[in-house]
Amino acid sequence: MIPILAIAVVATPEAFARDPELVLRFYDMRRAAIQAKQPNAAHVALARLDAEWPGELLIVTQNVDDLHERAGACRVLHMHGEHLNAWCTACDARSRWREPLIDRPPCPACGVAALRPDVVWFGEMPYRIDEIYAALREADLFVSIGTSGAVYPAAGFVRDARECGARTLELNLERSQGSAWFDESRLGPAGQLVPAWVEETLGR
Repeated sequence: MIPILAIAVVATPEAFARDPELVLRFYDMRRAAIQAKQPNAAHVALARLDAEWPGELLIVTQNVDDLHERAGACRVLHMHGEHLNAWCTACDARSRWREPLIDRPPCPACGVAALRPDVVWFGEMPYRIDEIYAALREADLFVSIGTSGAVYPAAGFVRDARECGARTLELNLERSQGSAWFDESRLGPAGQLVPAWVEETLGR
């Protein structure tokens, strides 16, 4: 895991304004690394839930990779953006992007060289937050998977869901900072817990 202080050097609008080459080089490396990764058992299990669950379902992820989609999930919301997108600060267009940004390529939509990583940096508002809160208000079950419970606003979702009447379940390697808010916590590797929970849920 990259220390928070190190991330802050490359994950703020101020950092990008101060040293864009450093920031772009960091995200170019992350973008390349993500494309070499493969979905794990938890991603595959959630994709199965997405495919087979007949009711409402929304997978809200703080991760900026595309592993949920590559596993087959469709009902996915990336609240912190995606490494495989580029955002043009000139025309506000977002484009799928797999190549480096360090050489300042032009925006496919407007032609201006004003692309930045389409990820939410510290101090910026998560994407589609109104849609997330609407889903929390309607949820019967809120499940948190593999999170520290330390980064807001996501860390507060369990409270919002519980206050709206949802049952809450934590699937985590260890108890999160918000563990007390969950009705149930199951501890262990996500690659084991999530497939077991999906099997249990679909078998009901």
